[in-house]
Amino acid sequence: MHLDEIPTPALVAEIDTLDRNIEKMASFFKDARAKLRPHFKAHKTPEILCRQLEAGACVGVTCATVYEAEICAAHGVADILIANEPLGPGKAERCADIAAKTRLTVAADSELGLRELSDAVGSVGHASTIGILIDINVGMPRCGVRPEAAADLARIATDLPGLEFRGVMGYEGHAVLMADGDARESAARQAMQVLLDAKALIEESGIEVQIVSGGGTGTYRITGMIDGITEIQAGSYALMDDAYLDLELGFDRAAWVMTTVISRPSPHLAVADGGLKAFAMDHGNPKVIGPGQGDVMFLSDEHATLRVDEGDFPLGSKANLSIAHIDPTVNFHDEFWVLSGDEVVARWPIEARGYGVSSA
Repeated sequence: MHLDEIPTPALVAEIDTLDRNIEKMASFFKDARAKLRPHFKAHKTPEILCRQLEAGACVGVTCATVYEAEICAAHGVADILIANEPLGPGKAERCADIAAKTRLTVAADSELGLRELSDAVGSVGHASTIGILIDINVGMPRCGVRPEAAADLARIATDLPGLEFRGVMGYEGHAVLMADGDARESAARQAMQVLLDAKALIEESGIEVQIVSGGGTGTYRITGMIDGITEIQAGSYALMDDAYLDLELGFDRAAWVMTTVISRPSPHLAVADGGLKAFAMDHGNPKVIGPGQGDVMFLSDEHATLRVDEGDFPLGSKANLSIAHIDPTVNFHDEFWVLSGDEVVARWPIEARGYGVSSA
């Protein structure tokens, strides 16, 4: 099947670039102090995860939702981290079910969260143990406790039945997209020192810390070489997006959205069939990346209005648009159309998009 036959809008992945990106990251971590725990949220696709794990230097997979973890467990992934607090109806019970099938570790930053997980293990009717990483706030205003609160939570996790305290995690998300490399490194190192301070306080209380988890695509070369950090939760490197490409990290664009020009209302305007329901917009408009020249003026629900040269993008032609933020954009689509050159070589379902069917 030729790429011109793909129905649009379509999320496209170029397999050779994808594999090069995966191999580049795996190669780095084969020699790094830390190992890689690739983040499934960036693509939500078992076929891509399989390629990441097969490339080596991985200790398991990172997930952002319980549903992602369920999909990974169903595909036989042996070690799963949910780098999020699974509070809310049914989530703890679902975690207990996953933990009966594979090694599961979950982030927690509250006694309530720990007790819900412990109670769930006791109520599901089969043997399971949920590992715990205490989530440390390392500077990003999101989840996590201050380092001085970590030891108390670690003790609670150690004492509660069905739980096993394994370590700490912290995400320097405020640093990963800093444009200035020196500023990014400084912010990442400061953040990881906070995480290591929490580790030290827990160890001073007499509790062993096995795992210190953090990092992302924008800081992998920094955080991955810090003594004491054991694993890095990078995800976007496999497919990349505009935000990370601007940092020149050495990975290439492996995904974009292919659209079709459906209207030419004036010589310098073209309208394509991919809009707000095909692109995440939190990092700005997509860019026109071919096959002609143009700029995206704005998106509507199902339209992209482009400013173009008069001879470019005739009716029915394809307009490839970049992805500003890969993770949420993937969640809008059902599958990847996988290309090698101009030919479609596979269609990969995005199995973990959404949140799954509730049992409530």
